[in-house]
Amino acid sequence: MLYFAILLVHILVCVFLIIVVLLQSGKAADLAGAFGGMGSQTAFGPRGSATLLSKATTISAVVFMLTSMSLSILATKRAGYSATVLEGGTTKSAPARPAQQPAAPLPAPTAPSSGGSAPTAPKK
Repeated sequence: MLYFAILLVHILVCVFLIIVVLLQSGKAADLAGAFGGMGSQTAFGPRGSATLLSKATTISAVVFMLTSMSLSILATKRAGYSATVLEGGTTKSAPARPAQQPAAPLPAPTAPSSGGSAPTAPKK
């Protein structure tokens, strides 16, 4: 249940993050930025103040990373792995296949039984 709740929050944050990033304008998107002038969003210096969209982007990016890590941890626990690669323990693996048995030799060919005698090799 917890996995699906985090998955739902993750999907909603993904959609919200896409929308917020697409709504933002570039650093020099206005006409004054094309000629080196300071734009309307740069009231506190060349970097400008943090707008509501940039704060929303930062918060949603942090939530996205947290939900991604949480989903990764929960998926690993659900799969039944007991150790990580860094611990060097054995992990769940596919069962070993039994060794293949060599094929049995084919029987020697026999002469057809057609009622007559079998051909013989010519004498020298």
